[in-house]
Amino acid sequence: MKKPKWLEKEKLYSIMFESDVPMGRVFDLVLIVAISLSIIISFIETIPELARTFKLTLEVLEYLLTFFFTLEYIARVYCSPRPKDYVLSFFGIIDLLAIMPPYLSYFFPNARYMILLRSFRFIRIFRIFKLFNYINEGHLLLRSLRKSFTKITVYFLFVLILVTCLGTLMFMIETGRPGTAFTDLGTSVYWAIVTMTTVGYGDITPVTPIGRLLSAFVMLLGYTIIAVPTGIVTANIIDDTKTAEQTNGEEKHCPQCDAEVRETDHFCPNCGTKLS
Repeated sequence: MKKPKWLEKEKLYSIMFESDVPMGRVFDLVLIVAISLSIIISFIETIPELARTFKLTLEVLEYLLTFFFTLEYIARVYCSPRPKDYVLSFFGIIDLLAIMPPYLSYFFPNARYMILLRSFRFIRIFRIFKLFNYINEGHLLLRSLRKSFTKITVYFLFVLILVTCLGTLMFMIETGRPGTAFTDLGTSVYWAIVTMTTVGYGDITPVTPIGRLLSAFVMLLGYTIIAVPTGIVTANIIDDTKTAEQTNGEEKHCPQCDAEVRETDHFCPNCGTKLS
């Protein structure tokens, strides 16, 4: 018996992995609606009143969505030219993690909230709306972060030493005072981190004039040094952008659709093909 056309591997592959074809775009939109619904259900289940009122409806929807996602995963493995490559790929791992929580919840009840991992599948929206330019810009940001990694690491260690010293100094000033919250070094260093990062929970405050003076100094110091990592990364982004503009004069074309691409692009802005 001949298989229906939509069950043929090539046709099924174009629907499930490509958004250039009409059916592929429709499938991806349906998939994103299903993912959104699944996440909304997870939030509703954490609200006792709504969970009790719509218990049966939520359970039925969850079973249907789990069945849909499981069937989708099996279909992707089935139609993939290299199933092993798909299973071990980024999307393959995310797809597998997305269907595991409902099954794990039979053995570990709290595992059902891992269903929020399905939100990672929204990354597929890049394929639907062809936002490959954003992917290229993402590579620019990652490249800049890699270049900045050593400088930021040194900066982080410096800040770590600084908050440890400031926390110790505050502990020496405040310890033994009536009503003080600085009862140990760990708490004092925690206060220094919260204050220097300008978060300021206000759960720990100094009671002595000298302690308050030091606290004001740490707040001002936090505003001064918190912008340093941003400046380091921004400088690298500017350098990479200038390099891209300088090399943009050389024409380069996508091997798939022949669209013009930049030298620094990792994916074609037109069709999304990975560039060498």
